[in-house]
Amino acid sequence: MKITKEMCIGDVLDLDAGCAPLFLEIGMHCLGCPASRGESIADACAVHNTDCDALVQKLNDYFAQKQ
Repeated sequence: MKITKEMCIGDVLDLDAGCAPLFLEIGMHCLGCPASRGESIADACAVHNTDCDALVQKLNDYFAQKQ
């Protein structure tokens, strides 16, 4: 599976909650909040003023290790 910046955070976490630290390390500490689980990675990165492409790459690297 390829993670994209258009994907909802909740969907990514549902695939493997072990990727949560990647969100936490950039300041996304409210992952259990219904609103945050429903927003896209791109939207969350914009709110947290962080590099979306870098996060997506880290997520894809994480999931690639799992295969």
